[in-house]
Amino acid sequence: MLYIIYQEDGPDSQVLREAHKPAHFAYLKEHEDILVLGGAMLGEDDETRIGSVLILNVPDRAAAEAFSANEPLRKAGTFASVKITRMRRGQWNPDAAPKTAEGN
Repeated sequence: MLYIIYQEDGPDSQVLREAHKPAHFAYLKEHEDILVLGGAMLGEDDETRIGSVLILNVPDRAAAEAFSANEPLRKAGTFASVKITRMRRGQWNPDAAPKTAEGN
């Protein structure tokens, strides 16, 4: 089952993100078998981080909740809000995805 984890940054997010970035990436690597897509949400200036989105393929909502609760950036208090929503895969076109992380 697919779940979207939508996380909006809190006031201290920049400092917290920098402090916990290595643990965050290690956690994502550890769970790459369930991580379908993940990335930072950006402001219109293409640089300011305003949150992040993760899409997981897990057996149920409890697994999505557990993944989110143990994610280092969330544990550190980086996010002002976290919303977890079940989704159904509709259109699937990985060839339309940008070739770089910056969206180019």
